[in-house]
Amino acid sequence: MSLSWGILAPGGIAHAFTSDLRTAGLDVAAVGSRDADRAARFAHQYGIPRSYGTYEDLVADPGVDIVYIASPHSHHHEHAMLALGAGKHVLIEKALTLDAGEAAAIRDLAAARGLLAMEAMWTRYLPHMVRIRELIAQGALGDVHAVIADHTQRLSDDPAHRLNALELGGGALLDLGIYPVSFAWDILGPMTDIRATGRLGQTGADTEVAIAATHAGGAVSSLVCSSRAAGPNIAHVLGSAASLAIDRVWYVASSFRLIAADQTVLEEYRSRIDGRGMQYQALHAERLIQEGRTDSDLLPIDESVAIMAALDDIRAQVGVSYPKER
Repeated sequence: MSLSWGILAPGGIAHAFTSDLRTAGLDVAAVGSRDADRAARFAHQYGIPRSYGTYEDLVADPGVDIVYIASPHSHHHEHAMLALGAGKHVLIEKALTLDAGEAAAIRDLAAARGLLAMEAMWTRYLPHMVRIRELIAQGALGDVHAVIADHTQRLSDDPAHRLNALELGGGALLDLGIYPVSFAWDILGPMTDIRATGRLGQTGADTEVAIAATHAGGAVSSLVCSSRAAGPNIAHVLGSAASLAIDRVWYVASSFRLIAADQTVLEEYRSRIDGRGMQYQALHAERLIQEGRTDSDLLPIDESVAIMAALDDIRAQVGVSYPKER
């Protein structure tokens, strides 16, 4: 049985997600915005039958099974709790929330209501990442020792831009750094020791963050994010027998090479997908719900909460706090 999606907050990321839902043939039943005209335009663009001028009306729609939360980080907690309270499953854009406390509250309400709450870390569900996990599980890399990754872009330095607004959870870490942090966590397990440094912009939001972490089992990661300079956006996984080199841009549908210690290329993988690839997380969420499951095996909600706690630690070391924390 196919599920029906509701889109909460029709901004840029919601356009990409909804387009990929349509590519995959999934049902989008409704969209909600605080601006009724904006919701109506979005609905018209994607052939969505119902649009609403409030989020309350969206989550009350009996034809909606699961709500995609696409509002800024600062509102994820509020909007996820609203949807869960209305009995809807939720797929919540990353970063899951502003901090670990908000993330834990979402987890706990979802568990109490028997609903799925899942972070939309879409990279984890892409085909090349599935193959990478297979190779590691098969021992193709030997013992995995390190992950190196960056997510670096030249984005707006306008103080009024969402990315630079602390009241909206702005900063490079939650927008960009979440990708390499979650990737390293996925490959190496939980971070057990974190050292971070960074630079702040004029609003107090972080513009660059560098992270050195030790993971369970002793492996290490070296991660960088920046919203002021575009870098290579590649990633490497280093093992005792071989390494993985993931091409630009590593966190979207990408290619990689499995390279032996003597530099022989053992496998070359090239992604061939329709659309951007955001449909894979939606298909995973639908499968879980159809199977009567309320947690993801690829990104359990407890792991998302733990990652938020790591991001809290990194922010504290860099010197970033949000208005609600003061």
